[in-house]
Amino acid sequence: MRFELFVAARYLRAKRRQAVVGVVTGISVAGVTAGVAALIIALAITNGMRRDLQDRLVDTSAHVQLMRVAGDGIRNWQPLLERIRHVPHVVAASPELNEQVMVAHGARDGFALVVGILPDAERSVSALLAHAGSGAIAALQPESESAGPSNSGVPPIVLGNELADSIGVAPGDAIKLVSPQGELTPIGVVPQYMPFRLVGTYHTGFYQYDAAWGYIRLADAQRLFDEPDLVSVISIRLDDLNRAAEVGRMIEQMAGKGFQTTNWMEQNKELFRALRLEQIVTFIVITLIVIVAALNILIALTMMVMEKTRDIAVLMSFGVTPSQVHRIFMLQGVLIGIAGTVLGVVLGYIASWAGAHYRIPLSPDVYSIDTLPFAPRALDGVIVAAVSIGISLLATIYPSHAASRILPAEALRYE
Repeated sequence: MRFELFVAARYLRAKRRQAVVGVVTGISVAGVTAGVAALIIALAITNGMRRDLQDRLVDTSAHVQLMRVAGDGIRNWQPLLERIRHVPHVVAASPELNEQVMVAHGARDGFALVVGILPDAERSVSALLAHAGSGAIAALQPESESAGPSNSGVPPIVLGNELADSIGVAPGDAIKLVSPQGELTPIGVVPQYMPFRLVGTYHTGFYQYDAAWGYIRLADAQRLFDEPDLVSVISIRLDDLNRAAEVGRMIEQMAGKGFQTTNWMEQNKELFRALRLEQIVTFIVITLIVIVAALNILIALTMMVMEKTRDIAVLMSFGVTPSQVHRIFMLQGVLIGIAGTVLGVVLGYIASWAGAHYRIPLSPDVYSIDTLPFAPRALDGVIVAAVSIGISLLATIYPSHAASRILPAEALRYE
C-alpha cells in the first residue's frame, strides 16, 4: 500500500480527539450516499417513463400514417393501399376512418375518437386491439364474416375501459354515437346519431387511449359519418421503426401530389423532448445533494487538518514532503466519497429493483400510465459514481492545500 493511502486510511479509522470531526465525517458519508441513491432512483424512473411511454406508443399506434394534405380523406383507397404494402420496409398497412364523436348512455356521456377499421388489417399495424379479447375482435369483423352481437342489427363497438367506466357501460349495453356530421334541416344542422352495442373493452395502461378511443367497423363508420368509400388515413407498420421518416418520404413520392405522411416520432416529439428535459433537470437538482455532502467533506477535512496539525508537523520533520501531505488529505476525501458512492449505488439499485418488483400505482389521468416504471441502467450508475467521486475530489482541494502549507517549526514551537 502506498504511504499516503496508508496514512489517509489510518486517519479515517483513528479515534477522534474531537468527536464532532467523526460526526461530520459520518454525515458526509451519509450525504453522499443519499445523493447518489436519489440520483440512481430518479434516473431509473425517468428512463422507465421514457421506455414505457415509447413502448406503449409504438405498440398501440402506427409507425407512419398517410393522409390527404387538404384533410378531406382518401377516396379510391384500395389500390393505394396495395401499392403501399409493396414499399420497402413496409410490413403492413390498414385503412382507418376516424372522427370525434359524443358517446352517450342514458344520462351520461363523453367524447371519444371513434375509429372505423378492418380488424385483421388493424391488428397488423397496432397491438391495441390485442387488449380487447378475441370475442370483441370477432364481433368487429365485416358483417359477412361476423356473428353474435352483429346479428341483432345493432353494430358492435369496442371502447377503452376508462371511457366505458366514465359513462357507466358494460359489455352488452347499448350506447349511442352522435356525430357532428349532421343533416341540414329548416331548423339548422341536426347531429346524426347511430345506436351501437358494446361488445368489449380494452386496457392498455395508457390513459389517452383507454379514456378517449373507440373502435367500430369501417363500413359502420362510413354510414355514421355519411362518407361511403372514404378513409381518413392509411396506417403503416415498418420492420424498423427508426426508418419512419425515410419510409414516409418514399410513400409520399409514391402516393403523389396532395398526400403527406406523419410518423410516431413527429407525433410525440414534444413528449420525448419534455422527458429528456425532465431527466436533465432532475440530474442537476439532485446533484445538489451530493454538492452539499461535498461541503461536509470540506468541513470534515478542514477540522481534521486542525486536529492533526502536530502530527503533520512531525511527519514533515521526518522527511515527508508537502506534496505527500497534500495527497494524504486528498485521499481522505476521496475515500469518504468512494464509501458514500458505493453505498448509494447499492441502495439506489436495490430501491429501483424493489420499485419495479412491487409496482407502485399511479393515477393514469395525471401521469398517462398506471404504474411507476423503473428502468435502472448500468451506464447511469457509472456516470453518477464518476460525478460523485469527482465532486468529492474537488472538496479536498482547499483542506489538503492548507495541510501541505503547515510549517513544522511553527506547529511544534510550544510542544
